[in-house]
Amino acid sequence: MIPYGKQFVSDEDIREVIKVLQSDWLTTGPKVAEFEEMFADFVGTRHAVAVSNGTAALHCIMYALGIRKGVEVILSPMTFASTANCVVFQGGYPVFADVEADTLLIDPEAVRSKITLKTKAIIAVDYAGQPCNYDALIDIAKQNDIYLIADSCHALGAEYRGQKAGSIANLSAFSFHPVKHITTGEGGMVTTDSFEFAKRMRRFRNHGIDADFRKREQQGTWYYEMIDLGYNYRITDFQCALGISQLKKLPQWIRRRQEIAQRYTRAFADNPAISPLKLRKDVSHAFHLFVVKINSKNIGLNRAEIFSALRKEGIGANVHYLPVHLHPYYRQNFANDIGDCPVAEDAYQQIISLPIFSAMSDNDVAAVIKAINKVTHFNALS
Repeated sequence: MIPYGKQFVSDEDIREVIKVLQSDWLTTGPKVAEFEEMFADFVGTRHAVAVSNGTAALHCIMYALGIRKGVEVILSPMTFASTANCVVFQGGYPVFADVEADTLLIDPEAVRSKITLKTKAIIAVDYAGQPCNYDALIDIAKQNDIYLIADSCHALGAEYRGQKAGSIANLSAFSFHPVKHITTGEGGMVTTDSFEFAKRMRRFRNHGIDADFRKREQQGTWYYEMIDLGYNYRITDFQCALGISQLKKLPQWIRRRQEIAQRYTRAFADNPAISPLKLRKDVSHAFHLFVVKINSKNIGLNRAEIFSALRKEGIGANVHYLPVHLHPYYRQNFANDIGDCPVAEDAYQQIISLPIFSAMSDNDVAAVIKAINKVTHFNALS
């Protein structure tokens, strides 16, 4: 089975992790700060705050912004549940704005229509690794004096008009889950130019305490104070050692993902059953996912049948995502229902994510293309 995504850990990565395991620091040590500094330099921000996972990164952002009961946050329904959950964790109200049909990125006009006096932030999801229309979203945020957040968990290494993902919004979240561009096992990061936001998030990840153990060691003191209610969202030093080693290889891995995407796009250009999502001209796509729409009317097979057929061919296709507003929790607790985001709902019935990861061989790519052509009867049609 060729999975839709997979980590690659080299011998060099393993050696760097072992060095930390043999050191005096396993958690909250020097590698955390080193990873943060390297990551901030990579994306082009003043600050980066490392945490235990991408969900924690999003939650830290909501805390830093002061999201609370009575506050609304607008977001895309075409995302993993964490993007909405982080709002609810802080007592806020998630408001779903529909997506563009050709990219499945949040539609700026849909965002504009959802703004109220209670709106405090927009979360733009860089779906599949393609940056959103940030010029339009920044204008909306400025006009309404609200914050713009980037859920860039799919988009590490992507660029929007020459700016790297992570450097465009007020705060940006990343994930280092094994299927992402680099991995720390689990792990996440928030990037921002705001010293105050970074300070608040570092405190929040450490139980709300004003100084972690390493800082107290450096200062030669035992004393600390809990300033606010926080969480244990800390990341370990050996995870950060892996992240540092992996980040060095990220540019070549992004190029490989882009090569695979280009090969898929060429291969499916004449297949009436398959339509890849539109690639914007002003971006460099990071291709965390390669998402296609199944044109069921052209082949007489629906998405579920294509999915099952691909699995039988050894292709680990997946579906990203059931729109968040349709999950039972969000329908029951936030009065969401079918028809609220018709573009996202229609796309969900058609989309499939095909395997794409940096360690895919040319033979793997050829096997995916062959399987797609077989199950869509493309040879017979052509």
